Amino acid sequence: MLDCTLSNDIQIAEGTFDDYKELAKYHYRNVKIGPFTNIFVLKPRQKSYLNASIIGVIVYSMPNPNLELRNIATDNFFTGLVRKTQLALINKSIRRISRLVIDPRFRGLGLATRLVHETMPLVNVPIIEASAVMSTVNPFFEKAGMTAYTSSQKTSSIRLKEALNIIGIDESLFIDPLTVHQKIEFLTLKKRNFIEREFHIFLKSFGNKRYTSHSIEQTRFILSRLTERPVYYIWFNQSLVVNR
Repeated sequence: MLDCTLSNDIQIAEGTFDDYKELAKYHYRNVKIGPFTNIFVLKPRQKSYLNASIIGVIVYSMPNPNLELRNIATDNFFTGLVRKTQLALINKSIRRISRLVIDPRFRGLGLATRLVHETMPLVNVPIIEASAVMSTVNPFFEKAGMTAYTSSQKTSSIRLKEALNIIGIDESLFIDPLTVHQKIEFLTLKKRNFIEREFHIFLKSFGNKRYTSHSIEQTRFILSRLTERPVYYIWFNQSLVVNR
């Protein structure tokens, strides 16, 4: 009965940074959110549930200036402009969902979908976008009305997967960093030098991570990035038009 009662007794309202901080510990990226433009919360209308005054929170921020999948989703609408004009148009037209947190006690009730669906029009811009890695587990962005675009694999990821396959490490093992690490430890010197060179090449785009020595932590980091497939989401506010 909780889900039915909760659905009727909660409301969406404008929130504050303090509201976000109340639930931030439940987000997988419990770090500072930086500048934001809008915060909305799900909260009980009159009484609290399980001592929760805030059930969910969503944070909207300014968009990233360069996203390849945005260009695909908008048919290159924001390209071909002078850089200053392009940035001004992007900042005027787009907002990004930077955080979405539901109190763990209330997950599985469709509240994330509701929070996205009902707050996007309130931001009052033509385009809302978001990105996620775990979207295939719970595609609430799509359920809320957003359209998904999946990025293709990077050339560096394809190259490293092929290199690992050459030394006998199949992609099915990528979910087990310890086993992969142990297999590398028992390679011949020639094969180990080969794969460590390939690791170095792959890590070039990850800053200081490229300089770490071979370790289980490095292997775990590489495999997490190797299997990562971010998804870009976009929603168009049909009542607003983007003017160039």
